[in-house]
Amino acid sequence: MQKPSAFWINWLRAVSLSVVVFGLILVVAPDWTQLGFSALAFGDSQRLASFDPAAVSYIRLTHAVLGSVMVGWGVAIFLVIQGPFAAAQPIGWRIIAISVLAWFLPDTTYSLWSGFWQNAVLNLFFLVMFAIPLMATRRLNQ
Repeated sequence: MQKPSAFWINWLRAVSLSVVVFGLILVVAPDWTQLGFSALAFGDSQRLASFDPAAVSYIRLTHAVLGSVMVGWGVAIFLVIQGPFAAAQPIGWRIIAISVLAWFLPDTTYSLWSGFWQNAVLNLFFLVMFAIPLMATRRLNQ
C-alpha cells in the first residue's frame, strides 16, 4: 500500500497542532477567549463581560474544559497521524475522519439550532482543513 506523501502528513500535523494550540488558548487565556467568543457570538467583544459574574465564571470554566478536551483530541489525532496514518494503515485514516465527523456534526448542528451560526462557520474552517488532506489520501487508505 502506498504511503501518504509528506505534504499531506505535514498538513494534518499542522492542523492537529492548531487544534491543540486553540485548545490551550481556551485554557490559558480566559480573558482573550472571552473577548473573542463574545465578538464572534454577539458582534461585541464586551457583551459577555456584562453578564452576571457567576455566568461569566461558568463560561470561563466551560471554555477551559472545552479547551482541555481539544488539547487531548488534537494530541490523539497527531499520534494517529504519526503512526497508522503515515504507515498507510486504513485504520489511521478512519480514526481521523470519523473523529472529525463525530465532533463536527453535533457541534455544528447544535450551533445552528441554538442560533450561533458563527460557531458553525468556525467549525467549517476546521472541517475543511481536515477534509482536504483526508480526501487527497482517501484512495491510499482504502
